[in-house]
Amino acid sequence: MKKNLTLLVASGIAFMLMAFIAENQNDPWPVPDKYQKMANPVKSDAASIASGKELYAQHCQSCHGKKGKGDGPKADQLDTECGDFTSAAFQKQTDGALFYKTFEGRKDMPSYKKKISDQNDIWAIVNYMRTLK
Repeated sequence: MKKNLTLLVASGIAFMLMAFIAENQNDPWPVPDKYQKMANPVKSDAASIASGKELYAQHCQSCHGKKGKGDGPKADQLDTECGDFTSAAFQKQTDGALFYKTFEGRKDMPSYKKKISDQNDIWAIVNYMRTLK
């Protein structure tokens, strides 16, 4: 009986550990095809990048950091990692995918569809994020 109880407790601990790990991993963030293939309607020029930089400083920098490395002052308070916008994996994403993630949000990442009502402003942020290499 003692052996069965020990096995039961060990199994329970293993299950809780696996559940904790699964919940705390940064799981993939699927992007619907509609957005994956969406082209950025805002030309990436000096004006849109400047506008995107200003909006980024106001809405994104506190978590994602001044240079997009995920090291903003609020980053340590989050349950999920902010990610590194300078990484090849981030920069490999389509503009539509970056727009979708900013627009819709997920978990600690808030949705900006109401906070930034002009979608062209979100596209300008995408243009700015492209400069963070």
